[in-house]
Amino acid sequence: MLAVFVASSSAGRLSAQAARSGAVSRGRYCLSSVAKNDKATTNPLSRRRTQEESKFNSPSAPSAVEKVRDELPVTFADISRANVAIRNGVVRTVCEKSVFLSEIVGANIWLKPEFRQFTGSFKERGARNAILSLLRTHGPDFKKRGVIAASAGNHALALAYHGRELGVPVTVVMPTVAPLAKVDKCRVRTNCFKTNSSETKFNAKIIIHGAHIGEAKEHAETIMLTEGNVYINGYDDPPIVAGAGTMGIEIIEDVPCVDAVVVPVGGAGLIAGVSCAIKTLKPECKVFGVEPEFCASFTAALKAGKPVPTETTPTLADGLAVPIVGSHAFLVARHYVDECVLTTEKEISLAVLRLLENEKMVVEGGGASGLAALLPGGKLDRPELKGKNIVVPLCGGNIDTTVLGRVLDRGLAADERLVNFVATVSDRPGGIARLTALLAEQGASIKDIYHERAWLHSSVDQVQVKCVVELQGKEHAARLKKALLDNKYPLMWNIGT
Repeated sequence: MLAVFVASSSAGRLSAQAARSGAVSRGRYCLSSVAKNDKATTNPLSRRRTQEESKFNSPSAPSAVEKVRDELPVTFADISRANVAIRNGVVRTVCEKSVFLSEIVGANIWLKPEFRQFTGSFKERGARNAILSLLRTHGPDFKKRGVIAASAGNHALALAYHGRELGVPVTVVMPTVAPLAKVDKCRVRTNCFKTNSSETKFNAKIIIHGAHIGEAKEHAETIMLTEGNVYINGYDDPPIVAGAGTMGIEIIEDVPCVDAVVVPVGGAGLIAGVSCAIKTLKPECKVFGVEPEFCASFTAALKAGKPVPTETTPTLADGLAVPIVGSHAFLVARHYVDECVLTTEKEISLAVLRLLENEKMVVEGGGASGLAALLPGGKLDRPELKGKNIVVPLCGGNIDTTVLGRVLDRGLAADERLVNFVATVSDRPGGIARLTALLAEQGASIKDIYHERAWLHSSVDQVQVKCVVELQGKEHAARLKKALLDNKYPLMWNIGT
């Protein structure tokens, strides 16, 4: 009862703080202004919401709105209680303004670095809240049963770590596409519980099964029936959603003048919790979801009006590759989220590159998807968001080093700082030398070069030379291409893009 009372009181104080114009969060970052709020009503989206809310101005309206919200699987009260329950067990990440990304996007960009949690992702919030909830419900004897889950990595790490911390055995079924680094960290190590051990593995039982998270989940549910574990859905159980929603409370605390929050979407648990918290504390703030085009399960659910199976393709945002969104999460997210957009593999790789180069942050593809949609050319590169205060949660940083190298190469290629082309040159002595001399003259650094004789069906004294060169960007690439054409080189430019 005390915890509930404290949580409710905390929620009330937060609501009051968020509502005050001119509020300053801990003396940091930003000031909200009445003028800015007045301008917001000129936005078509804001006008539409104002018109909708005006329908509820009658005395009976608040109770009608509250009734709908109270019937949802997760409410702000649940999130507020979770905020109190987990605060001593997870990292309280602080929103940081990015000067570089703000200039690139044309808005005030704040980053919430959830990859700084101990296991590298926001999943710790929900995992700890779920285990604590089960312990409160079933008592200490629950530790003999343990929990089971299906995860591509981040939920597995979070559940294994907090299971170890709280003394609850954990079994995780991971699909074959799960990154090796995540799998290895979760595995059982006999000395995990020694207090003087430097072992960082989390003592979970790992089962590799299924081509994707959906098949892994089915296998986990089968094991649950035979072994008596309690299944914890990493994106749909109400305590998971409530735990993830605590991030929304912290966003309002740190950036009270926030105009929009852009959240990556996989199973929809994160955006459900965050949108509930944000819209409760600051209803005028926009909440956008972003999911990879190779696994648009939330978009498909919105179109169908319910969660539906969606075809998935391997994506750089592997943590978001959930073929069907959670039913509980969908009900909450549909009520609060303003819009969900898609992002491409090219945009995701660019976002990972921008974060590494400009912020010195290593973020996985799924964690960078929110930023990907805001970069020039992305679906949220819109006039109405320019100059606004936008918070982007960076949800995870667990990326294999080998995958990171490939992602960065793709980012450099998308930025035209890595370009490939095929030029036809003379097969006589000096033919390739003249080409490389021209590349040197144009300031291009050759990363790879290969010449081919057999598959050129023209003059017998000519060969094709395939080059991969490092450049400084799009303008440099355009100058190099023009120089090659001016020197009469038959050219195939940026093959495969």
